Amino acid sequence: MRKRKGSADHDSSFTGNVTLLDGSSDLKQCHKKTDAASDPGGSGTGMGRRYRRGGLIWRLRRILIWVLGIYIAIPVIIKVCPSIQAKLVFLNFVRVPYFIDLKRPEDQGLNHTRNFYLQPEEGINIGVCHTVPSVMWREAQAKDAEWYDKSFQSSHPVILYLHGNAGTRGGDHRVQLYKVLSSLGYHVVTFDYRGWGDSEGSPSEKGMTSDALFLYQWIKQRIGQKPLYIWGHSLGTGVATNLVRRLCDRGTPPDALILESPFTNIREEAKSHPFSMVYRYLPGFDWFFLDSITANDIRFASDENVNHISCPVLILHAEDDTVVPFQLGKKLYDLAAQSKSLNGHKVQFIPFPSSLGYRHKFIYKSPQLPNILSDFLSAPHPHV
Repeated sequence: MRKRKGSADHDSSFTGNVTLLDGSSDLKQCHKKTDAASDPGGSGTGMGRRYRRGGLIWRLRRILIWVLGIYIAIPVIIKVCPSIQAKLVFLNFVRVPYFIDLKRPEDQGLNHTRNFYLQPEEGINIGVCHTVPSVMWREAQAKDAEWYDKSFQSSHPVILYLHGNAGTRGGDHRVQLYKVLSSLGYHVVTFDYRGWGDSEGSPSEKGMTSDALFLYQWIKQRIGQKPLYIWGHSLGTGVATNLVRRLCDRGTPPDALILESPFTNIREEAKSHPFSMVYRYLPGFDWFFLDSITANDIRFASDENVNHISCPVLILHAEDDTVVPFQLGKKLYDLAAQSKSLNGHKVQFIPFPSSLGYRHKFIYKSPQLPNILSDFLSAPHPHV
């Protein structure tokens, strides 16, 4: 009986141990599940990582699809609506610097400058600025329109400045050039083409050239036989060669043409512009983009115009110009140098090394500019 009882006790004890072990096993499995959920290297986290990685890949794929869709849509939209391409050429809606009052040139340090408005066509008023030579600075203070008109009768020559696209006549690099030219003894007359700045109307190549011709004639009526030079920058070089070609065809060429950062024609410039880089090698690039420019009657064919120009031509171009590549300015010079109409006239090309950092619009900083102009125009500066 004792033996059986002991045996029974032994069995009972064994059973208890089994129950205890089973309970421990359940607890351990519960801990393992909890640890797996919190363990960085656990299988639960691995699944989470795969889920997050899959979500990231899907988001990247969606972004790529959107980018590709936009990339394809842009040339299609431009082809369907070529007027968009005209806006991109002119950029007249970009009015930098912002918050300046074009009626107050003195706010930009041009306190020997008169701002006024002229009407090249009925219903079109354009904003004009006339900066007198700096030697007349004191005399110019608080003077009226009549005084500024009479100031043209001085012995100082005049430069008609034709600015490029974007911005206004009050753009900083433009203002700095006016100051340089004024300090050298020149009258500087500049204006905003129709559609730019506070000038009325809509931009077009024909309208820009017409405005430039109107201003040229307006100046000529006031200065008589004194020298009148035309200076164009960037897109303004296309306007300048259009204008000078017209004047030469009439037998009344200007005294000289100065082209800063010029191009050959608008198609070659558009193809070379940094904005076209992502599409340049796209099949049909010319059809999508360049033909859309031509459809707006925009050519600015300086390479053709130089064959009809008969006055001295000076070309200034920086080697590090990324907007209008240096090679386009050099190519235009080569064409001008071979032009029969320019035979017997001075044609000069002045490159500015990349090390100077003048890029597209800072040639006015060159300390050599006064000597370059003096040598090219074969005359000392008026104030000397």
